[in-house]
Amino acid sequence: MKFTLSWLLDHLDTTAALSEIVETLTRVGLEVEGVDDPSQKYDGFVVAQVLEARRHPNADRLKVCIVDAGGDPIQVVCGAPNARTGMKSVFSPVGTYIPGKKITLTKGVIRGVESNGMLCSAAELELSNDHEGIVELPDDAPVGMAYARFEGLDDPVIDVALTPNRPDATGVAGIARDLAAAGLGALRAREPKAIEGFFECPTKVRLHFAPADAHLCPAFALRLVRGVRNGPSPEWMQKRLRAIGLRPINALVDITNYVTFDRGRPLHVFDFNKVHGDLTVRRGRKGESVLALDARTYEIDESIVVIADGKGVESIAGIMGGEHTGCDEATTEVLIESALWDPTNIAQTGRKLAIVTDARYRFERGVDPAFCVPGCELATELVLELCGGEPSHMIVAGDPPATARTIDFPYSEVKRLVGVDIPQGEGEAILDRLGFGVEDGKVSVPSWRPDITVKADVVEQILRIAGIDRAPTTPLPRLDGGVTPSVLAPLQKRTRLAKRTLAALSLREAVTWSFIGKRAAEMFGGGQPSLALANPIAADLSDMRPSLIPGLAAASERNARRALKDVALFEVGQVFLGAGEDEQRMAAAAVRRGRARSSGEGRGWDRGGIVDAFDAKRDAMALLDGLGVAKAVQIVPGGPAFLHPGRAGTMQFGPKNVVGWFGQLHPTTCEALGVEGPIVGFEIILDGIPTPKAKQAKAKPKLERSDFMPIERDLAFIVGESVRAGDVVKAAQSAERGLIADVGVFDVYQGKELPEGSKSIAINVTLQPRDRTLTDPEIEAAVARIVVEVTKRTGAILRG
Repeated sequence: MKFTLSWLLDHLDTTAALSEIVETLTRVGLEVEGVDDPSQKYDGFVVAQVLEARRHPNADRLKVCIVDAGGDPIQVVCGAPNARTGMKSVFSPVGTYIPGKKITLTKGVIRGVESNGMLCSAAELELSNDHEGIVELPDDAPVGMAYARFEGLDDPVIDVALTPNRPDATGVAGIARDLAAAGLGALRAREPKAIEGFFECPTKVRLHFAPADAHLCPAFALRLVRGVRNGPSPEWMQKRLRAIGLRPINALVDITNYVTFDRGRPLHVFDFNKVHGDLTVRRGRKGESVLALDARTYEIDESIVVIADGKGVESIAGIMGGEHTGCDEATTEVLIESALWDPTNIAQTGRKLAIVTDARYRFERGVDPAFCVPGCELATELVLELCGGEPSHMIVAGDPPATARTIDFPYSEVKRLVGVDIPQGEGEAILDRLGFGVEDGKVSVPSWRPDITVKADVVEQILRIAGIDRAPTTPLPRLDGGVTPSVLAPLQKRTRLAKRTLAALSLREAVTWSFIGKRAAEMFGGGQPSLALANPIAADLSDMRPSLIPGLAAASERNARRALKDVALFEVGQVFLGAGEDEQRMAAAAVRRGRARSSGEGRGWDRGGIVDAFDAKRDAMALLDGLGVAKAVQIVPGGPAFLHPGRAGTMQFGPKNVVGWFGQLHPTTCEALGVEGPIVGFEIILDGIPTPKAKQAKAKPKLERSDFMPIERDLAFIVGESVRAGDVVKAAQSAERGLIADVGVFDVYQGKELPEGSKSIAINVTLQPRDRTLTDPEIEAAVARIVVEVTKRTGAILRG
């Protein structure tokens, strides 16, 4: 919900600064997402008059201008053909940032003549693409006045994030009511006045529903205004609509958009001369369609409520009008409609047709039913003021439903529910300012608050206006009086632990889109059909992600293009393997590129080069170790098709429980993602990892660090080229489990010195004595047992 500061002040009498308004909005639950103050863009620009414009002595196309900007005359060199003595324009002094050129002005010398600023074109001010001449201002423009103020560009735009339960805040008037209740000023009462009609409305309205469907349109107000002049809307209205992102069309249409945002009351206007006969509000019929105002044709069915005339459907009720009866500059007779629609039906229709409009946004949340007729009166008032004409009597089909609701409310509920002692007089005054009635332990709810249904809702209103910071912070008690236990589910605990573990590996956390392009979704989807969105926000964000890697790879590429080539990122988030709830999984993934290598120690391997698959494996194993399951995981060579063959591995807990992979992205994968390789990474499905086995109560105590020096021995074996290094490591570990502390590979070699079809694998074995220093014969015996075990299991030969 966007609005300008001046728009808010139409409804709120206050002297509060913008910063105080913004802070108060967030405090009362209307979170401010952003404030756009266009005056900051034109800070320093002023209205100036050219006192003299003479030809530059050293350039035919340049002029030397003497400018009055509200102080001492300033000399400026200007190349605009329209620069002339006596004109008024926009001047930017030295030190001003020019938005159209993306530069900050400095004092300069142009062809031997000093220049101390600039007379600006519309392109340099980013007002248009016109750069042929400088801006020409009216003769009555006051010299020295800030340009933003002169043009009315000093009206900040406030963007508020609304929760679905606040339909009253979808209009500026409702937001002003909250601020007034919070003590930031007084609400300006601006109730629409009743408009006297001069003739009967010739168009009748029929609500054609079965009794069970009467809720689909409880009331429909209509009035004809004839003799209107439908030109452009006034500049003040156009400025406000542009400021919030709406395109002014014509006065009649702009009025409906203005009332939608001003009061949260969507309206619609029909060109009377394009309507054929009376209007009927009914369910749609199979086979019907309507060409809507967005120039698209929508198929209608029985679930959709429509407004039809004698020729067929003319409007999708509560969402969008039809093109055939739209108002344009030739409209002289206009029908103004203000109706009530069922919120659930509007939401279902909007989703079915994939239409998002400001009207739908409000109707599906629930507009004020008591403002149905006043909304039509307000629109009529604006039409008469801006377009002239003569109004008919208003006709109302149906009857706006009674909304009076009373809630029993002992004031002691405030203290009981939130633990805050707010004086009763203060609390009742808050309710009164919000439009609630309080009398004899009962609270009457205003028509614009359909979300208030129980006592707790009333307490919430008091607390949010009084200040939620007044609520004490109290830990949840335990029955045994101990510390509050963790309420996190096992997967939540695992997710938090995964984030901490990955962050400790010098990886930076990223949060990427849950949507990716279709090609990437198919590539990483394991052969499954991609999960396409019905209404994507962009062509390259068309499908739900089956993997975190495409988003992380794209993020690393954006960093690389900004000279941060050595990037290491991780993300923990949901992936979508299908449409079912059980196919939404929690995953952890990381990517590295450039020289952003993992910090693991390596002996013999190049630790100064670019990343490789071993960095990804090290990260993945570190995560599994942090989760307590590293010893149970099995590493199988190879991985998904998007990985480089021979530079990838699969992690599994048994042949049927594959939980992830690691490796280097294939060059064709990088090309498809639009990233430059090499990129390595891993991905693990966290909710696929088995829970670590609980330790037995009588488990042996964990051995403390030994007081005896470890002994290291290097052993090189000649094995067949199909033998995996991991098999050699496992064989060595099994030889002396009580003595061997670690086994690691530090070299793999194939060359002319070795027999054909073989390779050399060199391992480093660490022996850690626990109770005494080992003698040389004991060390040699342990090494001999390792050689025997490796030879027996892998067919290896000890290399001399």
